[in-house]
Amino acid sequence: MSESLAQTLFTRLQITGPDVDGIALVTLARPESLNSIDLEMFTELKRLAVVAEADPQVRAMILTGAGRGFCAGLDLEVAGQLSRLSIEQYMTIQELAGSTITALRLMPKPLIAAVNGAATGGGLALALVADIRLASEQARMGVAFTRLGLSSCDVGMSWLLPRIVGLGAASELMLTGRIIDAQAAARIGLVNHVVTADELLDSAYQVAREIARNSAFAMRLTKQGLQTNVDATSLHAAIELENRTQALAARSEEMQTVFARFSEEQASKRR
Repeated sequence: MSESLAQTLFTRLQITGPDVDGIALVTLARPESLNSIDLEMFTELKRLAVVAEADPQVRAMILTGAGRGFCAGLDLEVAGQLSRLSIEQYMTIQELAGSTITALRLMPKPLIAAVNGAATGGGLALALVADIRLASEQARMGVAFTRLGLSSCDVGMSWLLPRIVGLGAASELMLTGRIIDAQAAARIGLVNHVVTADELLDSAYQVAREIARNSAFAMRLTKQGLQTNVDATSLHAAIELENRTQALAARSEEMQTVFARFSEEQASKRR
């Protein structure tokens, strides 16, 4: 029997749910350090992706941070040791961090980031792997690696950021290390919506519920299709994949339930 998300023990993450709608709230739980990432948190986030994918009760997830920040990136104590590590030791850490980002990105369950404060460096990468990003008015976001004397090409940043904000905006953020506020992030498409701090989680749950009421299998195919076709070599190649995913979605049992509900809702509007 597979492990459920609600039964999994974490020390760096706090899990609430999944609730009756199948929505799980994941909170980065190191508020004393603005939820900075240490090696244990990388490991737990990677495990989160595996367990959530296998748990049929989870239909969507929200990722946020405890306290004043979303995630301030790599823990400074860990960062301070990097220059003293051997190449082999450093590579082990890099591979753990990179594989965590990959696991979260490829997880078929929809993920919403509710950015409630600082999201910098690796913290920004955690927001970027989400399918949808909401930010409070207090959110501050930036690549920040260059401020530590490091390359900004880390934990998937050079792949994720240009696909979300475009090459020009990504280049500026990555080369300067500049921190931008929530409104600036919205203008370049880095976040989908900006709301007040009091509205942030409610807004994230509202979006998650819109997703969760759809067919879980169709949402899985949609997410995988989007991630594949963003790099499609041609429109023809993209449509070939879409043809196959739509044929699969149409044959799922849940499609019939969702279609019947939609038809009833439309009939009610016409009465």
